[in-house]
Amino acid sequence: MSSARPSPHRPLPPGAASPSELPPPPATPSPPAAPLLRLGWDDAWQEALAAAPQGVPARVVRSGRGRCDVLVPADPPGQLPTDAARRRADGGLPPDLGADGNLAHVLAAWAPTLERAVAADPLAVPAAGDWVLLTPSAGRHPWAVAVVLPRRTAVVRAQVAQGSSHGQVLAANADVVAVVEGMAPDVDLARVERLLALAWSSGAEPWVVLTKADLPTDPAALAAEVADVAPGARVVAVSAVTGAGLEPLRDRLGAGATVALLGASGAGKSTLLNALVGGDVMTTRALRTDGKGRHTTVTRELHLVPDGGAVLDTPGLRTIGLAGQEALDDVFVEIDDLARQCRFSDCAHRTEPGCAVLAAIEDGTLPQRRLDSHRKLLRELEHQAARVDARLRAAQTGRERARRRAYRRHPLRP
Repeated sequence: MSSARPSPHRPLPPGAASPSELPPPPATPSPPAAPLLRLGWDDAWQEALAAAPQGVPARVVRSGRGRCDVLVPADPPGQLPTDAARRRADGGLPPDLGADGNLAHVLAAWAPTLERAVAADPLAVPAAGDWVLLTPSAGRHPWAVAVVLPRRTAVVRAQVAQGSSHGQVLAANADVVAVVEGMAPDVDLARVERLLALAWSSGAEPWVVLTKADLPTDPAALAAEVADVAPGARVVAVSAVTGAGLEPLRDRLGAGATVALLGASGAGKSTLLNALVGGDVMTTRALRTDGKGRHTTVTRELHLVPDGGAVLDTPGLRTIGLAGQEALDDVFVEIDDLARQCRFSDCAHRTEPGCAVLAAIEDGTLPQRRLDSHRKLLRELEHQAARVDARLRAAQTGRERARRRAYRRHPLRP
């Protein structure tokens, strides 16, 4: 297996496969090729391929409006054809499309069917980590993304734009969603809880990765404090500078897992990514003088790890919109357990008699901060649910008006 990895600045080397030289869509699904296995392909994906329309399987590296950069098996090898080289010079192909061993980067446009699907449902937009099927195209790009295979997991947050109630997929098909939080200058427990809500709701295995473990005087105590607010999630303290604590992540990646990184700007995601991938994939930036983070990653992107697995990097999240599907009971498991002991099944844990949650606050077994955080996230989820309901009601009203207009134009005749 080649130890090379995709580099955004490396030109296409001799011997790399071009899009036009990729094999045609198979009539029947064939056994997965070794390059696909490196991308995370397995028997379950092969079964999904058998139930899908014909096409060449590929994995999305990054996605833009109307097109995707994907990885496909580069077999058979060959030179980039003259017409593709001309499109590269004209701006049709980005300069960072290269090859990685037996894998090739291909730029593929969205097929009309996918365009229509995205127009109907914004969550249908191909996201980094998605598995897609490519079909030949007669357009500017020789391949088109025809189908997005059903996702196993998806990190979805609510759109933060004013007036939007649709979700946004941050990462698809991750096996592990790692909440990245820096130990310096301090640990924000409320932010960890909020990001864990996204991680639990994704369907992937939730982790908390505490970076900059070489800076605090007692990293073990900080890790224990975070573990108290992350029941059920694995908590690891790492230092990308010294390499300490990275073994659990490297072992998981070595087994072929895809790890998605979620965190605020300045949490150390880019430094962690460089340490896992083994090079300067991302240029890191220091914290601002006010202790707030600076954006390094500006797009969602899949990076292959030389020894196996892949890392899904996401931009620093300054605003984390909960999409309404988060498993708060998993994040606040102790509150859920206490709520089962309340006198009333619909207890709001405010002034009700016989409230086990309030009793735990009074005797000190439940910190007030945890209850406050739970209330805040619950209010946000209820608000988002109301926005979605309002959008659905508006859409239904629009359809009914359209039917009435159509009837007035073409009334039924006896």
